[in-house]
Amino acid sequence: MKAAVYYENGDPSVLKYEDVPNPVCHPKGVLVRVEAISIEGGDILNRFAGPLATRPHIVGYQAGGEVIEVGADVTGFKVGDKVATCSAYGSHAELRSVPARAAWHIPAGFDVGKASVMPVAFGTADDCLFEFGHLKAGQTVLIQAGASGVGVAAIQLAKRAGATVLATASSDERLEKLRRLGMDHGINYTTHDVAKEVMRLTDKKGANLVVDPVGGSTLESSIRSLGYRGRVCLVGGAGREGMKIDAMLLMGGNQVLQGVYLTAELARGSRAYDNIQRLIDEAAAGEIEVLIDRVFPLSQAAEAHAYIESRKAVGRVLMVP
Repeated sequence: MKAAVYYENGDPSVLKYEDVPNPVCHPKGVLVRVEAISIEGGDILNRFAGPLATRPHIVGYQAGGEVIEVGADVTGFKVGDKVATCSAYGSHAELRSVPARAAWHIPAGFDVGKASVMPVAFGTADDCLFEFGHLKAGQTVLIQAGASGVGVAAIQLAKRAGATVLATASSDERLEKLRRLGMDHGINYTTHDVAKEVMRLTDKKGANLVVDPVGGSTLESSIRSLGYRGRVCLVGGAGREGMKIDAMLLMGGNQVLQGVYLTAELARGSRAYDNIQRLIDEAAAGEIEVLIDRVFPLSQAAEAHAYIESRKAVGRVLMVP
């Protein structure tokens, strides 16, 4: 099969389009012919500095496609099913083998590309807002990196729950595209101090909840944006910065910094798995929207990664084999 691989960490230019051996279907897994690859923030970070579990390494969490082989111990899937998949690596390829517990059914008629985006972005956003963030109707939520996959999901889910939604992005143009998803107020973090803007927009009350997929220096602005008893859900390190936070910042307002890691939840029972299936079903029914910014051929994986790093995308970038 063809795959986008690399032999060493680095910038997007390390990605090469090469022939590699086909993966083998595990007895407890499924083998999928990939139709769409959702490039995740974690894929970018892993290519840049993550461990190479294989050599050459095929990076990538998420892909959707058609089941072409089912492991002997698997029930619930059959050849011909369309599935969204999420696993530690291996999405940037024509075929991928994943455990059955890392595959979700795509309802008939729903776009495979859109479904491939959903497990990480929407599952994470939902957990940040409700399982760990305890968001309630009438509260105010700040979504850092609102144009990201998690951001686009969180804006919609928070608005649907009756929250006032603030979001940040790197340009006014990107912010404008978020308004129809439910964003009430946008903050351009390149031209404004985020915490000061949040306090201005909330009449100095601050946010009840902040969803932060960036970390680094952004995390401090998230904490400073909180109101009394506010919560920050930290879900990533897209900023590639170290995180050194003075915990005393939290004490005066009785505030909470909560780490959220979807993979840990998926490993501990069916709640997170079932929640992702629910979200995919809701998207298929038109209740929530999946934004696809651009689609690249898999042979142009380097260009696709570079485009994401340009911070121009709103929503997810896909590749197709």
